[in-house]
Formats: sequence, structure tokens, C-alpha cells
Amino acid sequence: MPPALLANAAYDFIVQGGPIMAPILISLFVALVVIFERSLWWLQLRRRCSPEKLQHVWNALAAGDFAQALELSRGGDDPYLDTVHQGLVHAHSSFLGAMQMRASESLEQAEKRMWILSTFITLAPLLGLMGTVIGIMHSFSFVGNADLAAAKVGGGIGEALIATACGLGVAILCLLPYNFFKQRIHRLRDHMERTINHTELVVEAAKHHGHDLETFSRRQAIDSLNQVERLKG
Repeated sequence: MPPALLANAAYDFIVQGGPIMAPILISLFVALVVIFERSLWWLQLRRRCSPEKLQHVWNALAAGDFAQALELSRGGDDPYLDTVHQGLVHAHSSFLGAMQMRASESLEQAEKRMWILSTFITLAPLLGLMGTVIGIMHSFSFVGNADLAAAKVGGGIGEALIATACGLGVAILCLLPYNFFKQRIHRLRDHMERTINHTELVVEAAKHHGHDLETFSRRQAIDSLNQVERLKG
């Protein structure tokens, strides 16, 4: 079918769906934008993660080489590495708390705009149902009219069916990626917890061999403070 005829057919289909098609189409457009943005975010997250580098950080921690671990985990976009890095930097105050805070920030970014898809999963069918009611009301408005025509009644029923189908279509379109993203968020949370727990175990093992992370972190904080003071002076 030529593009012009396809565009005309789509336009006629939308017009036949009645006025409720406007909010349904807006919901569809916003949902597609959110799905694209979230898909892009997860693809970028996958590229940023470096399990091999994280393993090198754990090896350095197990050996008590906190300076190397701090350097290896510095300055990357990998949320797992950054979580470990924040724990190392703030180990003199709260090693576990710093990692948990950084992990929660990553999870907040992963859950961003998910409420929009969740809303449309419920809202779109309701809009379709409203279109159904409006279409049936249009059909019954011709009852008792001397000029009643089957085409007019059929037009109202067609409006009801089109609105219902489009509302359900938008809900289905949102439901599938929503469940996929929620599963990814669940896996991210599990991996974050495992990373934090494993890092804590490695650091505890290093302590048993005489390596004190808190002292190292406190010394690093003092050196950073002194450096700032020298720059101000």
C-alpha cells in the first residue's frame, strides 16, 4: 500500500475512534518515548559495567592493597565499581553505609519514569472503556429518530470498538516492557547486594591478616583535606 493511502487509512481510523482517541494517542506517544529512553539507559548500563575490573578490585582488597583497589575503582561509570569506591573512601565513617547509599542512587536511576508505564497500563484501558461508553451513547442517540439509519448506529458501535481496541493495545504495549524493566531492576538490586556483601567479606578477611581499611581511609581523608588547605593557601 502506498504511504499516502496508508496515512489516509490511519487518519480515518483515528477519526472513527472518536474524541477519546486524542488522549489515547498522547498516552501512546509518551509510552513509546519512555520505553525508548529506558531501553537506551539499560544498554548504556550494560556497556559501563566491567566485571573483570571489579574482580581485580576484590583481589587487591583481599591482598590488603587498598591503594590499588581505590585507584582501580576510581572515576568510572560502572555503578558496581563506584559503589565499592564510595565504601573505600568513607570507610573511616561508615563503610557499609556509604556503599548502600550509592547503590540506592543507582536503583533510583533504574526506576526512573517507571511510574509512567505503570499509570498507562491502568489508564489506557479506562480511556478505551470511556470511548466505548461514548460510542454506545452516540448509537442510542438515534433511537426513535425518524431519520435513523443503520450506518449511524454502526458508526457509534465502530467508534466504541476502535477506542476499546486502541486502549487495550496501549496497555499491552506498556505491560510487556514494564515487566521486562522490573525484572532488570530486580536483578540489578540482587547484584548490588551481592557486590556489597562480597566486598564486606573480602575487607573482613583482609582485616584478619592485619590490614586496616579504616586507618587507610582516615589517612586518605586527612591527605585530601591537607591538599585542599594547601590549594587554598
